[in-house]
Amino acid sequence: MNPVLSIIILLLVSLYLFFKLKKKPVKVLPISDQYKAILTAEVPFYRELGIGKKKEFEHRLQRFLATVKITGVNTIVEDIDKVLIAASAIIPIFNFSDWEYPNLNEVLLYPDSFNHDFDQVGDERNILGMVGTGAFNNVMILSQFELRQAFTNLTGKRNTAIHEFVHLIDKTDGSIDGIPTAILEKKYILPWLQLMRQKIEEIRNDDSDIADYGATNESEFFAVVSEYFFERPDLLQDKHPDLYALLIKIFRHQPKL
Repeated sequence: MNPVLSIIILLLVSLYLFFKLKKKPVKVLPISDQYKAILTAEVPFYRELGIGKKKEFEHRLQRFLATVKITGVNTIVEDIDKVLIAASAIIPIFNFSDWEYPNLNEVLLYPDSFNHDFDQVGDERNILGMVGTGAFNNVMILSQFELRQAFTNLTGKRNTAIHEFVHLIDKTDGSIDGIPTAILEKKYILPWLQLMRQKIEEIRNDDSDIADYGATNESEFFAVVSEYFFERPDLLQDKHPDLYALLIKIFRHQPKL
C-alpha cells in the first residue's frame, strides 16, 4: 500500500475513534451508600483499589449507569444487578481514563439462559450473554443468574459480563476479531497474534486449562482469557506466564496477587 495512503487511513481511523470515544455531557450523580456497599461486598477488583482510585471507579460506574439503560426482561433489575453490570464494564477499561462504550445503548437482563432466538424457555437455551447485532445492535443481553454467580464464585475463571464487555472493546475498531486495536499498542499486535494461535492450538490438543470455548476463534479466545485474567490472575500467571504478561500490557493493569 502507498505510504501516504496508509498515513491518511491511520489518521482517519484515529479521528473516528477520537470522536466516537469522546465523552458526552451527562449529569453524573454521587454514588449512594448502597452502591458502595455492594461494590465492597461483591467486587474484588474494587476492594483492591486505593481510596483515590475507588472514587474514580465509583464516578465511572455512575457515569455508565447514567448513559446506558438496563432493562429487565421477565425479571426485576435490582441494585446489585446495576452495580455488577456497570462494574463489569469498567473493570477491563479502568486504566484507560477516557474510555467509554460508543457501541452500547442498553443492556437487557434475562433471568437465566436463552437461545439464539432469545427464547427463555424450551430447548437449546445455552447462551448466557451476547453482544447484539442487526435489530439488537448497540444492545447487550446478559443472564441475571450468571451475572451474580460470577461474582459469588471467587475460585472460578469465568465472568460472562466481563466476557461480553471485552467483545465490545474488540468491536470498537469495526470488527470482533480478537485484536482490540482500539487499546492494543501496535508493537504488541504480532506477538499477540502469535500467542493466540499457539494457545488456541494447545486448547484443541487438550493441553490447556483454558476453557474449550476459547478455541472457537480468536475473538472468543480473547474474551475467555480476559475473564481468566480478571477473575484468577494468580492462576493465569502460574499456568500461562507469557499470556499473563501480555494481557498486563493490553489492559495496562497489574493485578494484586
